[in-house]
Amino acid sequence: MIAGLNSITKGELSFNKRRVNDLLPNERDIAFVFQSYALYPHMNVFANMAFSLKMARVPKQNIQRRVEDVAKILNISHVLNSRPAELSGGQRQRVALGRALVRKPAIFLMDEPLSNLDAKLRESMRTEIVSLHNALGTTTVYVTHDQLEAMTMATRIVLMNAGSIQQIGTPTELYEKPANLFTARFIGTPTINVIEGTIDDQRNFVSTASDLRFPLNRMELQPGRAITVALRPEDLVIVEESKKTNLQVRVVSNELLGKERELKAVTSAGTRLTITTSRLQNLSIDQEIGLNFTHYHLFDAITGTRIE
Repeated sequence: MIAGLNSITKGELSFNKRRVNDLLPNERDIAFVFQSYALYPHMNVFANMAFSLKMARVPKQNIQRRVEDVAKILNISHVLNSRPAELSGGQRQRVALGRALVRKPAIFLMDEPLSNLDAKLRESMRTEIVSLHNALGTTTVYVTHDQLEAMTMATRIVLMNAGSIQQIGTPTELYEKPANLFTARFIGTPTINVIEGTIDDQRNFVSTASDLRFPLNRMELQPGRAITVALRPEDLVIVEESKKTNLQVRVVSNELLGKERELKAVTSAGTRLTITTSRLQNLSIDQEIGLNFTHYHLFDAITGTRIE
């Protein structure tokens, strides 16, 4: 709809306070960067980047300057005379970006542009795209299924599921105050821990699938109401055996990830939890440990919406 390829049936779409609902795609001043590079194989890099400018009858001198300027920014000046088949995956992606950049559009639309690259190259390209965005100041709509890309690149995220918007906000807002259980589960690595339960007569949360029980002190929560407690792995703290704990669990796996460890543990009732902890805390498989937490998220068990 932003590009004009699908019709808008309700509402208004504006670019810089200009209504564009009825404008044709070629009238909207947008530039695409696709998952597939979509480069012309018979043209060299310069010709690929200059093609849209040539079709727009931009003077040759201006085309030369704009292509060379963008190539310098993207560090592909040395391959301007090469054809796509002679380039690496990262270079091809830079050419695809460059072809969009030379147009100086009002909006960039990027549809999973990094999904064909290996993990190391994706990481470096994420940084490059963010740097370009900050330097150019052009609005960029970036589509991705990778929550890491969304969290590291976005200034604002629109999180969607099955065509429905779940939450709009900054990466920090989605992580720290997820509007619903879908957002809480989707945003964050490792995935958030989820424990189902109910409210008892003393306004305690009582888990239906573990030995977790703790006071909520929330008078608006009626006894018997089904709610979900969600705990980030980094919010679970391993405590000494002598101290009072919220949960007793048994370690079933211990993975060293470099600066930290990722533990998998199970409660006596069979609920599995993920805990991230210091790399120095090397626990044994089947070791019994206690867990405490002070920060948690509450959601309605039926609707999945956040309980403030």
